Amino acid sequence: MLCDLCGKNPATVHFTEIIDNQMQELHLCEDCAKQKSVQMEQQFGLSDLLAGLVDIDKPTKEAEALSQVKCENCGLTYADFKKIGRLGCSECYAVFKKYLSPLLKKIHGACHHVGKTPAKVTKVLKTKIDLSTLRYQLQKAIEDEAFEEAAKIRDQIKELEKKGQKPSKKE
Repeated sequence: MLCDLCGKNPATVHFTEIIDNQMQELHLCEDCAKQKSVQMEQQFGLSDLLAGLVDIDKPTKEAEALSQVKCENCGLTYADFKKIGRLGCSECYAVFKKYLSPLLKKIHGACHHVGKTPAKVTKVLKTKIDLSTLRYQLQKAIEDEAFEEAAKIRDQIKELEKKGQKPSKKE
């Protein structure tokens, strides 16, 4: 299949655009896709999306404080993040966590990964999540002085921990 724009090169990128409830598929070569990507970025960038979701331009004390938050590792301020739409380093996630969580919730609907995981990881991850949940329930049961329930939860934790440990190979 040839590129829909230039008609010369093979199409390697496939766009689906929905404009006014009309779906249009574009099959583009790499060069045309790059040009299209630049055009789309100029029309609507991530920073525009962020600006619409988080408004720190309001003259409030919280907005002032927010614009002063700065990553000590890379020097990026939250105001800079809002302008460019990218974090500067891995430390930014921790520094801006308080402000990113509501933003991620608005964009993705959740602050944690809810999509697919590789099959190899799924079982291990599920066990870790179950253990974490059970430990929280155990703590809550102890605080509520529900010791019988706490004992049951403790036993469930021990059983999950046993299953999670692989038996050592004997040579």
